[in-house]
Amino acid sequence: MQNRGGDAARHEERGVDEVRGTGATGNAGEPGGAQAPLYQLKAEFFKTLGHPTRIRVLELLSEREHAVAEMLAEVGIEAASLSQQLAVLRKANLVLTRREGSNVYYRLASPDLAELLRVARGILSGVLQGQAQLLADLHATRPR
Repeated sequence: MQNRGGDAARHEERGVDEVRGTGATGNAGEPGGAQAPLYQLKAEFFKTLGHPTRIRVLELLSEREHAVAEMLAEVGIEAASLSQQLAVLRKANLVLTRREGSNVYYRLASPDLAELLRVARGILSGVLQGQAQLLADLHATRPR
């Protein structure tokens, strides 16, 4: 993924284990902001991605901007559920919105998210190929 030169990336490059994060004592970059280890921030980020509907929404948005109504048809869940998942993505600053008339359109906040999903697909493909090979080997060595 592309390095945008953000604080987290600069701290990580220098090997610093902590970056300014958000927490109960304050927001990132504000006086009194909680020090959060980078690994903890990463874990929170991946927790946000840890729902199949949110992944599906991000995959759709990787292709292009979508109106909520378009996503409803593609994702196949109730409007209230989609709205809830979109709110989680908005709160995490992973998606951006714009309103046009009565329609709300969503897009990825960063093209790096599309790259992350592409990389994850490649990793999963390799894992599944390895599992398929193990299964084939297991069947080939089955006692008769």
